[in-house]
Parts: sequence; C-alpha cells; structure tokens
Amino acid sequence: MTFRVAMDIGGTFTDVVCYDEQTGAVLASKAPTTPGDLAEGVFAALGRVVDDPSLISFFVHGTTQGLNALLERKGAKVLLLTSGGARDIYQIARGNRDRMFDLRYRKPTPLVPRHDVMEAAGRLDWRGEELQPLDEQAVRRAAHRAKAEGFDAIAVTLLFSYADPAHEIRAGEILRQELGDDVLVVLSHEVAREWREYERTSSAVLEAYTGPVVRGYLSRIEQRFAERGLAVPVHVMQSSGGLVNAGYAMRRPLQTLLSGPVGGTMGGVAAARLLGRGNAICVDMGGTSFDVSLVVNGRPDVSAEAHIEGFPVLMPIVNLHTIGAGGGSIAYAEAGALRVGPESAGAVPGPACYGRGGEQPTVTDANVVLGRVDPAWFAGGLMELDVEAAGTAVATLAETLDMDPLQLAEGICDVANAKMAQAIRTLTVEHGVEPREFALVAFGGAGAMHAVFIARELGIGEVVVPRFPGAFSAWGMLEADVRRDLTHPYFRPQDDLDGEDLAARLAELERDALAALDGQGVPAGRRRVEHAVDMRYEGQDYTLTIPLADAREPAGPGFLQTIAERYAEAHTSRYGHATPEAPVEFVMLRSTGFGAFPKAATAAPTSETHPPAVRDVIFDGRTHRTPVLRRNALDSEFEGPAIVVEETATTVIPPGCLATLDANGFLIIKVTS
Repeated sequence: MTFRVAMDIGGTFTDVVCYDEQTGAVLASKAPTTPGDLAEGVFAALGRVVDDPSLISFFVHGTTQGLNALLERKGAKVLLLTSGGARDIYQIARGNRDRMFDLRYRKPTPLVPRHDVMEAAGRLDWRGEELQPLDEQAVRRAAHRAKAEGFDAIAVTLLFSYADPAHEIRAGEILRQELGDDVLVVLSHEVAREWREYERTSSAVLEAYTGPVVRGYLSRIEQRFAERGLAVPVHVMQSSGGLVNAGYAMRRPLQTLLSGPVGGTMGGVAAARLLGRGNAICVDMGGTSFDVSLVVNGRPDVSAEAHIEGFPVLMPIVNLHTIGAGGGSIAYAEAGALRVGPESAGAVPGPACYGRGGEQPTVTDANVVLGRVDPAWFAGGLMELDVEAAGTAVATLAETLDMDPLQLAEGICDVANAKMAQAIRTLTVEHGVEPREFALVAFGGAGAMHAVFIARELGIGEVVVPRFPGAFSAWGMLEADVRRDLTHPYFRPQDDLDGEDLAARLAELERDALAALDGQGVPAGRRRVEHAVDMRYEGQDYTLTIPLADAREPAGPGFLQTIAERYAEAHTSRYGHATPEAPVEFVMLRSTGFGAFPKAATAAPTSETHPPAVRDVIFDGRTHRTPVLRRNALDSEFEGPAIVVEETATTVIPPGCLATLDANGFLIIKVTS
C-alpha cells in the first residue's frame, strides 16, 4: 500500500487528504491546529488517515507561516543594502493612494526602517554595462554590521541588476563568506529579475522578512517527518498554484506566501474541469478567514504581481481576496449596532460551542443556535458541541442589543454573509466580471454552510459543494503540478524586434525551465513549458502578459501583426478599449515549466445507508422541520430545507433549493431567490 497525502494547515484546523494508490479510496480528516508547535497538529491529523509515514509516496502541504509573520509583523530583522544614492527608494515607494478619498490613509510602514538601509557604491547603466565598479569594502561593512547588531537577513537590491546581476552576485558572495549560514542573504534578481526598482526592492525585502521563519519551519517539518520514516521529499504549495520541493522553497521562501489558500483555487480548477464548466468563483471559509479566487476559462486567475498588506511583490500569484470572516469570527456590539469580525476566536479557545472556555458569540455559535449544525456529529463526530454554551453566548449579546436571541443569531449570519458577498464583488464586479456567469464552488469548514445565502445575494444560480469540502484545499494540492517560473528582461520597440533573437531567448528559458523540473524530480515525459511576453503601447507604464503558442512562434512570418492583434484584444478585455494603430513595445519574457504528477481519484464514494434524523432549523425567522442527511447516504436529488453532514463540513440547503449528487460526487445546488 502507498498513499498520496496533502495537508493544509489553517488557523483553526489542520486538514489532511489521503489517496490510496492501490484501491483509489480517498480519506479526509482534520485535527485542531496547534499554534505553539504546528507539527503536533500535523501529526495528529496525519495519524487519522495513515498509520505509517513510510508508506507515503508523495507528500505536499500548504503553509501560511510566512504570511502570518507578515500579518502579525513578527518577521526577521532585515538590513537593506542598496546602490549608492538609492537609499530612499524603499521609503519613498510610489505616490499613488490605494484609497483616494480616505482622509486617514497612510502608506504601509516599511518593513525596514531607514536607519537599517546601507549603500554600496557601484553602478550599472540601463543596459547592464558597468559604469562604476562595486565597492566591495562597503559590502563587507554591511556584513560586519549585520553580525554585530544581530540582523537575521540582508536584502541586496542594486540598480539595474535585472539587466546584469554581476554586482549583486558578487555582493552575495562576499556576504555569504562573511556571515555563513547564520544570516539569510537575499539578492533581488533571484527573487524578481524584473524592471521597476521599488517593486523589486519590496519583493526582496518581503523575502528577507519572511524567509527565516519559513526556512526554520520547513526545516523542522522535514526533520520531524524524516524521524517518523517519510522517505520522499516534502513538497510545498506556491502562491502561483504550483508545487516545489521543500529544498527549493527554503531557497525561495517568498514563493510560499499564499501557500495554503491557493490549494483551494487549484481544487477549483480541477472541479471546473470535471463539471465541464469554464468559470468558477472559489470561496474558502474556514475558522478565521474567507478567501475568494477565480477560475476563468478553466485556468486559475494568476497575476505577475500583487500587493500584500500594501507592499508590492513581483512574482506569479493567484489573485486572492481575503477578509476576516470565518466560523470563528466574533460578533459584538459597537455603537448600538451588530458587528461581526475580523477578530476570530481561533483554535484556542475557539467558539463558545467548542467548550474550551470561549465566551464571546461567533458565527459558528450562531449556526448552532439556529439548528444548522449537528452538535453530535460535528467534524465527523470528532467533536461534540456544547449547545448550551453557544446559546448563552448569543443570548448575552442579544440582551446587550435588546434583541431576541434567535433573531440575533440570524443577524450574525446575515452580517457575515453580506461581508463575504462584498468580498466576491471586490474580485468580480469591481473588475468588470459578472458573478452570475460563474458557478460558486464552496469549501472550507464553514463555506458550504453559508454558500447558498451568499449566492442569493449575488444572483448566482448554482452552488457546487465538492467532496470533503473542509479539506478541499488539501485535495487541490494533489491536483496541482510542479511549477517553475522564469523571466528575462527584453526591452524592444516593435521596429527593433528581431523574431529569431526573441525565439532564441525563449528557447534558452525553456531549457532552463526543463532543467529546473528535472531537479524537482519530474520525469521527462511529464514536463511542458509555456511562454508569454509582457507588452505595452509606446508611452504606457504598465504591461499586459500575452501568451505565445511556443518558443518558435516569434520567428514565424507575420508574428508582429499577430501579437499586436492579440495584445489589442487583451487590452480591450481588460480596459474596454484598444488602439490597434499604436506601436507596441516588448518588455519581459516569461517561461513557465509545468511538471505533472498522477492525480487523485475523482469517482464518487460508495453510497451508504443511513436513516436521516429530523430537527428544527430556523430559516428567515421561521422554524422548519429539516432532515439531517449523511453525505455518503445521498443517492438522488432532493429539495431543501436539508442539512447535509460529513467528516469535514456541514452543508446548509434552505427551503426551495434543489440539490443533486453528480457522478464525481459533487453536490450541486440550484439556488432560488
């Protein structure tokens, strides 16, 4: 027996999915996350599906260690080394305001204060040609200061290193000779070999700030698994939706920043393929947060750059919008009104119904009071909920607001649903995307409990609840490919374009990408490379990424006209207009290597016989006698109201909705207004 295992470490629960390669069986389970030592929760969850780690043939997990360090401002102490005269690039940043009419708007506080920025003389021009040699003594002074003052990391960002990294490479050699492995050295061209000095500096600083935390965590996890007999590499989910082994992730820790949530997006890609749908809105509601992402035309919505906590980062990243709304979000009174979140009860003490000492009402407590959760079979029977404690917590807040407890409980859910619907609008309506043209794929421990109500608010007609929704992000990791992204600056106006030269550069990137996949252990027959080019109209600042058919396409006849037309179409799609007669420029080459691993089984589970229970559940202020159904016992379509329970989540189907189970085990709910 051998198993493929994926694990997602969330703020409240650690979820695990195990695929038996011999029988095709898929098991899912979870255990409470253990913030003090995450490995305890990891092995507790793993022990519920696999007895012997030596039987694991493939292991991947998602981690939010780097993101948590950034959110909590508990990252490394970073020294920033820049070119002479460029010390203030990171502090000045950009002059644009994200919230134009917010009178209280402030730029994010830099992760490196100005007094921790040092300069080293030496200069390249925009073509990468040396104008002034690197001041190696200045680099050594930076190393001595880092050692003397206890810095954890040094970020090196020298001007025009994207054109020629020679100065940065030499600075890195000196720093590593002086500091050894005690201090993480981050070179900006290795993080993001792209133009725009501030964005590249910000990306390097982010890697330096989060890197020591991520490296320490991955090192401990690898060691603990090795001690328990794991004989295969630990793989990690990247923010781009691809996988890398832990060794590479420790060298490029920034790639793991959104490691956990992105697994759900890749699961959404697989679900859309199996359902025969091109577009899907993926919503992941856990105990602490609510994440939204899109699948467009069967592919994840990935950008070449993003802003995280206000800081720009140059790397391929799945577009995620996250808010503090989860099952553990705390409800409270403020200025006589009801508020929900973003503060969460977390895993400890958790919601009041967990019986661990929590006293403030949460979204989960509200659902318990409304009867929408089976307290005796929560999380597949791993926990028995304290209904009385949930009722007391909700009643205490209801008294403060002079409301009926049941009315308040529905109000808590309504407020949370409205916040989550607005989060979806932020990623769709505000970018010209009509959510009614998408199916809503709901997962996470609490996603299926609220999905229909969110869909109603947005006018979405179909909700899809996959198997094991509470562990769907982990399942999505088993569906992802190994991925390596390579870039090369290529500034050319259309009049100077040499198609043969462009094709040769792409061929070189393709060779590098295939070699990188080989280093990740991907067999030759499972490797492929995709290419794209960043383009803009002359005079524009920002670019659009335009896919290419293959590396040789630029050398073919009529390429310039074809790519200009393709760019005009993309420009119209993004901005609503184009200028086909305007000349274009080429800015950046992008090559992405993909390595495919065997996917987990997708067949529906064997149906079981389990008589439904019936309980009172509140919908729209009225009590409905509602069947509580086991997911594995479903075998035909049925109407709401109904509560569907399984090992990792609960699905709430309000009155008037019609639910069916398809051949792949997806629960499809037709939403009525």
